[in-house]
Amino acid sequence: MKNIFRVVSFLEGISYLLLMSLGLYYKYALNDPSYVKMFGMPHGVLFMLYIILAIMLKKEMNWNVKDLGIILLCSILPFGTFYMDYKYLKK
Repeated sequence: MKNIFRVVSFLEGISYLLLMSLGLYYKYALNDPSYVKMFGMPHGVLFMLYIILAIMLKKEMNWNVKDLGIILLCSILPFGTFYMDYKYLKK
């Protein structure tokens, strides 16, 4: 389960960066919202999987409420999922 969460968190982080960089560049600089739509749906699915898997792993990884809050907060910060992987899952 931990390895699945690591993969999902990595993919969620990549999809978030693509959405915030390429998606928003094409939308606002080139007036082409198709990239936001293209990156938005996979990011939304990965985001939901990230949240669900984090809650499911709470007991297995012995995270307290503060740790879970930080892990959930990392899902909305740029590069947050990579920090979370390094800090909480490399143990």
